[in-house]
Amino acid sequence: MNTNQQFEQIIVTCRDLFAKKLKDYGAAWRIMRPSSLTDQIFIKANRIRSIETKGTTMIDEGIRSEFIGIVNYGIIALIQLELGYTDTDDLTHEAALAKYDEYAAKALALMKAKNHDYDEAWRGMRISSYTDLILMKIYRTKQIESNEGQTIVSEGIDANYMDMINYAVFGLIKIDFGE
Repeated sequence: MNTNQQFEQIIVTCRDLFAKKLKDYGAAWRIMRPSSLTDQIFIKANRIRSIETKGTTMIDEGIRSEFIGIVNYGIIALIQLELGYTDTDDLTHEAALAKYDEYAAKALALMKAKNHDYDEAWRGMRISSYTDLILMKIYRTKQIESNEGQTIVSEGIDANYMDMINYAVFGLIKIDFGE
């Protein structure tokens, strides 16, 4: 299986969980501001780093579920950046899944472009490096949020979310398919 197929299979797994939670809760996440989603991703990435550092968990969920959470929260954050947050659950199940698919496709396109330029260098990296890169992207995003979205020469919040999604997918590829 090549990288594109692995990426797509990981997205199917993440989307399946997203769809099930959408069925259970609706699009309740529509009330979340992007900065709150950045914090949710921070919690997930910080837990991964804690597990990697300590080597044990007290809760019966490993890093795989946290990477899935980062992918899904990253896509939700991109949706929120586009649509804005609301005070109600205003997206139908179908509309939410369509938006999910739109941003998952954009993440795949970005990954393909970067893989072309970097010759899949990510495959030689450790999973812990993806964790650190996600945390760095979170801190960058928080700084941009503190600057009210303004940057001088840097990519914006959306590009950082895209990178977080792709690093999480890389971690999931290594977990699910091995080195």
